[in-house]
Amino acid sequence: MNLRSTSNRARIFLAALVLILGAFWAGARFGPHEPSQVEAVPLRSSSLPPAAARDAGLTEDESINVRIYRQASAAVANVLTKATEYDFFMDPVPVEGAGSGFIIDPRGYILTNYHVVEGAQSIEVVLGDQSRHAAKYIGADQRNDVALIKIDPKGKQLTSLKLADSNALQVGQKVLAIGNPFGFQSTLTTGVISALGRTVRTSQSTAIEEAIQTDAAINRGNSGGPLIDSRGEVIGINSAIYTPTGATAGIGFAIPINTAKNIANDLITSGRVHRAFLGIQTIPIAGGLAEALDLPVQEGLLVEVANKGGPAAAAGIHGGDRAVLAGLRQFYIGGDVIVAIDGQKVADQFDLNLILNHHRPGDTVNVTVYRGGKKMDIPVKLGERDGN
Repeated sequence: MNLRSTSNRARIFLAALVLILGAFWAGARFGPHEPSQVEAVPLRSSSLPPAAARDAGLTEDESINVRIYRQASAAVANVLTKATEYDFFMDPVPVEGAGSGFIIDPRGYILTNYHVVEGAQSIEVVLGDQSRHAAKYIGADQRNDVALIKIDPKGKQLTSLKLADSNALQVGQKVLAIGNPFGFQSTLTTGVISALGRTVRTSQSTAIEEAIQTDAAINRGNSGGPLIDSRGEVIGINSAIYTPTGATAGIGFAIPINTAKNIANDLITSGRVHRAFLGIQTIPIAGGLAEALDLPVQEGLLVEVANKGGPAAAAGIHGGDRAVLAGLRQFYIGGDVIVAIDGQKVADQFDLNLILNHHRPGDTVNVTVYRGGKKMDIPVKLGERDGN
């Protein structure tokens, strides 16, 4: 045997052994740790500077956004509803809905849209701190799409939002919307007041009067949430969007908060909305009916029935005195045709509702009618409608 070659093999073996042991030692020291051996690393958030230091780097506009969000988000609620509908086979189908709302009183009163809670069999509210509360339906003004619900704070100190004067708004003012679009709670969007005084028709008989138009992004789920000014005060209730595609198009509408204030006050103090009414049943005469009946005007509301004992009947407004059949519908003709109230044109029920919306029970209005070919003005003291 060659002693030299044997010696070389021994040195190679020892060198390999050293490398293996070294790799093992290094792996033991620097390789992956077991969970129990992981060293505690401070979370990044704990090393952030205090709020004051972070705020120092904000622009003026950013400072407003941050301040308002901090003040208001705790008072903005995610309103969750449950109802039961029935399919074609009359089998019950559970239906869930979601929208937004906001606390207006530390006792737990929350404003939202009527369409958010319409038909709900149960209502649950999730506040900004993620606390959940069962809510009670107090009442609503369906015509104005405003509803009031209430939670029991159970000793909890609730944050409420201050309500502004929406009559003092100007186009161009900064606005902020907080809500729960598509279920993403406490989402902030910003913009400006794009226009004021719009009348936005939401159905055949309902509308948002004096609507606040804004370009702040409003999506499904924002309905019922607050539109806030740069002082942190609520100026409107986000209610509708104009959308050709189903997505936000930069045109949103809010119900003026002054409208909601009156409704909330009625509901809190008396449990109902005090709404004025004339006490009549009418049909519009446009679309050929005026010509067929040989009426002296082409637009207006033909009074079919003046409810017995109602304000219109008491003032001397006449309903129809003979029935006719048009197609499958029977109606009464021969009554007065209302063409204006307090000088404002009345062409259909929508016009009438808009005018009455600005009045309270007990107000006196001047109703302009045609009786036969004679035009006359009849003062009517408005009554109060039962129910909402």
